[in-house]
Amino acid sequence: MVTVCAVVGPQERDRLDAAADGCFTTLHAGSLRQALRVARERRVDALVVSAHLCRGDEVPAVAQFVDEFPTIVTVALVSRHDAEVSETLVLLGANGVRLVVDCTSRAGWHQLRALVAHLALPSAVQILERLRPALVDLSAEMRAFLEALARLAPDLTKVGVLARRVHVSSVTLASRFRRARLPSPKAYLAGMRLVHAAHLFANPGLSVAEVAHRLGCSSAQALRRHLQVTLGLTPSAFRRRFPFAVALDGYVASLITPYRETLRTFRPLNAGLWDQGSDVVTRVSREG
Repeated sequence: MVTVCAVVGPQERDRLDAAADGCFTTLHAGSLRQALRVARERRVDALVVSAHLCRGDEVPAVAQFVDEFPTIVTVALVSRHDAEVSETLVLLGANGVRLVVDCTSRAGWHQLRALVAHLALPSAVQILERLRPALVDLSAEMRAFLEALARLAPDLTKVGVLARRVHVSSVTLASRFRRARLPSPKAYLAGMRLVHAAHLFANPGLSVAEVAHRLGCSSAQALRRHLQVTLGLTPSAFRRRFPFAVALDGYVASLITPYRETLRTFRPLNAGLWDQGSDVVTRVSREG
């Protein structure tokens, strides 16, 4: 589910929580500074900030949030009209806030809910949306495998855990890829983790240590070593040379396109996840 960090007043909080029901999870912060800390510590897909709270030092804090977390959708909320809020909206717009929702009526809360659902997409969903054109002619099982990878990769560092999540033994999974003369499951997992890393590194507000933590690495040094061994790059060089779109295109170019003929009929999940129904991928991702 989408996660929204909110910096709003007490009355707006109740209305926002009501609008969130079944659509997104809300994390309430007491200030923009606290919202920055939340975004560094855990996944946040959108920031909703009350324009009425953006006074004095808070406007530069909004600008800092937008600069440090460009992948997070930022929405300004208006719940009453006055001259002061009009001036604030001009300042927010000048500092990078492009979305404003007028919630002085019930329709505004519905608009906010729809906006968040449409624009604030978790990284796994963004990856899947960009991947799907490349998966059209692949076998149903291979599509299910790659979709599971997109959802689970940030939390998985070992292929054995991936195999258990998709209900196939690690030996069987590796054997199927080897017999089909495909890159190993480890290569597909490692590549997808790099795609997620690129999405995280798109946010200048996240340090190497924070990205490493999000990816389940033991330390920032462990992530540095991994990037050095796999790509010969430092984290700063990876951030610069592999923006999200480039990393995802590279994944397709190296692990899907050269093997497309084989992947059209390849069944990595035979007698495993696929045989239990297509909804298992979603269930497994939720469990992860």
